[in-house]
Amino acid sequence: MRRFYIIANPQKDCKLRLTKEIQQFILEHGGSCDYQVNREHGDGSMFDKERVPQDTECILVIGGDGTLLGAARDMADRRIPLIGVNTGHVGYLCELEADTVIGSVSQLLREAQPTVEQRMLLAGFCMTREGATQEQVALNDIVIHRSGTLQVVDLLIFVNGEYLNTYSADGMIVATPTGSTAYSMSAGGPIVDPKANLLLITPISPHTLNAKSIVLGPEDEISIEVAARNEAEVAPVEVSFDGNPVGALRAGEKIVVKKAQVCARILKLSHVSFLERLRKKLHAYT
Repeated sequence: MRRFYIIANPQKDCKLRLTKEIQQFILEHGGSCDYQVNREHGDGSMFDKERVPQDTECILVIGGDGTLLGAARDMADRRIPLIGVNTGHVGYLCELEADTVIGSVSQLLREAQPTVEQRMLLAGFCMTREGATQEQVALNDIVIHRSGTLQVVDLLIFVNGEYLNTYSADGMIVATPTGSTAYSMSAGGPIVDPKANLLLITPISPHTLNAKSIVLGPEDEISIEVAARNEAEVAPVEVSFDGNPVGALRAGEKIVVKKAQVCARILKLSHVSFLERLRKKLHAYT
């Protein structure tokens, strides 16, 4: 590999010291590398993907899991492999650490075809009284959750148009295998190998004793509708993609979620298995 690009979170890389160090190392060893910092644009993206050269072979994402999630969403249609450099806290999705990244970049410069994992993405859009919203993608999860009041919400779940169940809960998580170790896990959902293809539905604080996560196939389409609880107007329910608020749903409105047609491409350098990585992370943060 020779052609690199860096997306940096300036809040996690003070004065872009690490970004500039990596860029200088690549340039000194015969590669090409430019960078930009992530900041929210008018279209909701976190960076200007038009600035990323068409012949880019690898994007180094410097920050934490949130920075990598944003880059994965914004760059999904470009099919450029990403690799995360953790300068945050947990950094579960990030392959590299700040203190070892130079050695790893040196390895990338020597390798023509490093291992690339395909990670499933979710695609979702809202059906509101005004019509359908623009479809967006998420790498970890799409979450529907209450806002403002302490009142629980009733959520009607349909799979491929067939009614499944109604949950009284604080919200609902639809997660990918990659997102199974994020909010879904905190809500009691199962941990899944990130290379798998499936959909996870996990209720948030359900008001029942028998509510469990449901695992569905990648071809299934999930609809979650906000039900009216009584004659009074139900407070809007917020919708978030990978933790980023994108809108709200009122009673009678719904969100439709399915597997996206594109996927995220994540570079792998280490030969550490999913189970070993999971074991170390769970041990370190218990």
